[in-house]
Amino acid sequence: MSFYSMPELLALVAAAIVIDWIVGDPKWPTHPVIWIGRLIRLLERWLAPERYSNRPTRVKMLGIVLTVAVLAASWLIMAIIVQVADAIHPWLGYGVSAWFISTTIAVKGLKEAAMLVYKPLVAGRLDEARKYVGYIVGRDTTQLDEGEASRAAIETVAENTVDALVSPLVFALLGGAPLAMLYRAANTLDSMVGYRNDKYRHFGWCSARTDDVLNYIPARLTGVLMALSALLLPKLKAIRAVKAMLVFARRHPSPNSGIPESAAAGAIGVELGGTNVYFGVTSERARMGWPLRPLKPGDIVLTIRLLYGVSVIILAGVMTAWLLIS
Repeated sequence: MSFYSMPELLALVAAAIVIDWIVGDPKWPTHPVIWIGRLIRLLERWLAPERYSNRPTRVKMLGIVLTVAVLAASWLIMAIIVQVADAIHPWLGYGVSAWFISTTIAVKGLKEAAMLVYKPLVAGRLDEARKYVGYIVGRDTTQLDEGEASRAAIETVAENTVDALVSPLVFALLGGAPLAMLYRAANTLDSMVGYRNDKYRHFGWCSARTDDVLNYIPARLTGVLMALSALLLPKLKAIRAVKAMLVFARRHPSPNSGIPESAAAGAIGVELGGTNVYFGVTSERARMGWPLRPLKPGDIVLTIRLLYGVSVIILAGVMTAWLLIS
């Protein structure tokens, strides 16, 4: 359900991009994702899937209940807020919608997180860089060298170009702030319970599959946008990005993450993926791109430029569409 016409939705998405560029993740009021996370943990405790650890089908059903409940609550609460704001005054409705859509994206937040890794790396403070890498990835970071720390930051920015930019904006264009928030809830569910470990293999199955489905088309759109971004930026190669997606994306265990990671690797001219360590267990990730040269901290900046390039292309696209149809 959309509360606004297409020209209005286009304007709201454009405003949300600019708000995120300027404000980023708000420190106050409490970010909606935090409230969604609290709801997930509350429902997880209430459903108590561990009681049925020997009944995987029952646990999977409880996971479906969790997913449906969180998505429905996120959409409904956001819809009520938008409707109430719009009833008070249409311009208040516009402002509230633009603000909440901006909280579903995180271009500035991704940049800041990656720069926390980049700055100590170029200053030679590897231990500090490892600490900040640990804030954005789940792998062990204590033994990372400069190239591996750079790789972790690059992979995070590339992968989240889908989750934290393109996908939420696609859903905002389809259904305004309520649908964008529903997507953010699905992504939060995946990040909290969508693991293939003993605890969440069955309980998080529905959450993980829902996130895969919702990101399927946006991930492929992101690949196109990243290639276009590389075409417009110095030191990045659009043709190589496209070739890398065609060759490497399918090797990634995720149906979606391989597309932005391989696009970034190809555009920059480096190899991503490789050996990661999780809680002392070594895991070999699919390798993306061609190792034309070693990874270096400056590649983090190139990936950030790629991210911002995608956001600029989206902004230009929605503003052009608004001018044509309004």
